[in-house]
Amino acid sequence: MQENYRAAVYALVRLIPAGTVLSYGDIAEILSEWPQFRGGPRQVAKIMSTSDGQLPWWRVVRSNGTLPADLAALAHPSWISEQTPVRETGVGEAVVRIAAARWQPSDEDFDAIEQAVTF
Repeated sequence: MQENYRAAVYALVRLIPAGTVLSYGDIAEILSEWPQFRGGPRQVAKIMSTSDGQLPWWRVVRSNGTLPADLAALAHPSWISEQTPVRETGVGEAVVRIAAARWQPSDEDFDAIEQAVTF
């Protein structure tokens, strides 16, 4: 895996605003705007699985708003504190309402993304 792609994924994840999410595929699609970054949702998921926990990882979910059960339980308090739109599925369990929670970057956001990912 290209280290530049890993760095770009991390940079983009750091820009996701509190209370919003992107899917692994969303991240891959956004990064595909720059020809040097080629990857798909699986590559993004692999990169996220090897992060050191310093990222707001709970803001990156599957396209259906879920995370693996162990991660969802850890993410739940962050989703609640950030007021991320979720559907409660049990005590301390939730699924992100991806249609309501998905970050829709503005033109200004894309400028910030470009600055962050082109090094």
